[in-house]
Amino acid sequence: MRVIGGSRLKIYCWAEDLEEEAMAQARNLANLPFACGHVALMPDAHSGYGMPIGGVMATRDVIVPNAVGVDIGCGMRAVRLPVPAEELYAKRDAVLNDIQRSIPTGFNWHKNPQDHPLFKKVPEVRIIREEIDNARRQIGTLGGGNHFIELQRDDNGDSWVMLHSGSRNLGKKTCDAYNRLARDRNYYGLPDSWQLWGLPADSPPGREYLAAMRFCLDFARANREHMMKIILEIVERHLKISTAGLAQIDVHHNYAAVEKFGGEERIIHRKGAVRAEGTVIIPGSMGTPSYICRGLQNPKSFVSCSHGAGRSMGRNAARKAYSVESVIREMREKDISFFKANKKDAAEECSAAYKDITKVMDQQSDLVEVLLELRPIGVVKG
Repeated sequence: MRVIGGSRLKIYCWAEDLEEEAMAQARNLANLPFACGHVALMPDAHSGYGMPIGGVMATRDVIVPNAVGVDIGCGMRAVRLPVPAEELYAKRDAVLNDIQRSIPTGFNWHKNPQDHPLFKKVPEVRIIREEIDNARRQIGTLGGGNHFIELQRDDNGDSWVMLHSGSRNLGKKTCDAYNRLARDRNYYGLPDSWQLWGLPADSPPGREYLAAMRFCLDFARANREHMMKIILEIVERHLKISTAGLAQIDVHHNYAAVEKFGGEERIIHRKGAVRAEGTVIIPGSMGTPSYICRGLQNPKSFVSCSHGAGRSMGRNAARKAYSVESVIREMREKDISFFKANKKDAAEECSAAYKDITKVMDQQSDLVEVLLELRPIGVVKG
């Protein structure tokens, strides 16, 4: 970790290869009048909208929609299966085929509304109420981009299922609506180019955003829960096992929460970062290992760690540099079954478009302790 000065607050940076745009965004964070303590950049940090993805910031009573991000509550869920990896490997294509047929991916939704207890607790927030009918059809759907479902094997020969998804369109609509409101009111007189407009947390729009964000977090977790239920039913059917009562790990990496630092309550914004406490999941890029870790609760990172490998190349650049055929060939050479309904954008998520996950893990050895390395044997991509 290095300390970068020159701004109102210091920047603690675990990323060794940070592009100029991300550094400029980090300096903007460090110069915000309501930011406090310092700014932390995880080893997977790269530029985003306003705030770097892989950035962590503490504020005094201010919530910044762009410091949470558009996919509110995006995160990971993982389950160790009660079956040796060899047995899952033998059935992997049948399992993956059923998963792809049963869980909508990309822009697809369920044809019919899905039931979940969450929909009995919808807050009185306009943007949520407007989107709730769509959300009933989006729960239990994967989405696109870097979202995935993987079958994996660990160091001990055990098998795992892992998935990555978030709040779907509900989170994006919430972020966009309250970011526009914060921009229009510009409570703190910030330059438009920073894209870091904040809302006083105790103002009516601030309280509305926080209520909407919390519902999006619950929705994102329920979305992953819903998909994992379907996946485990498929695994049970093909492998003739019971998955009842299996422990499931679930972590968010786009959210804000009130936490104590230095004896005072602060709003900690984690955009593409995980709270490094207890058991955490850090996924790799497509075709590379993922990790089950123990968070080391390092206060310098605001008790945070990376949420993955982090992009080293934009989506457009990746499509120009790599072909779909090269991605399919790479997966075949690694003996990873690759399922994706529409493969034309597969190059956007190739491993070469991301940082080396092993280096990222080395750079955060003071943030997490690796418990298990999980290697993919099959993947369904959004």
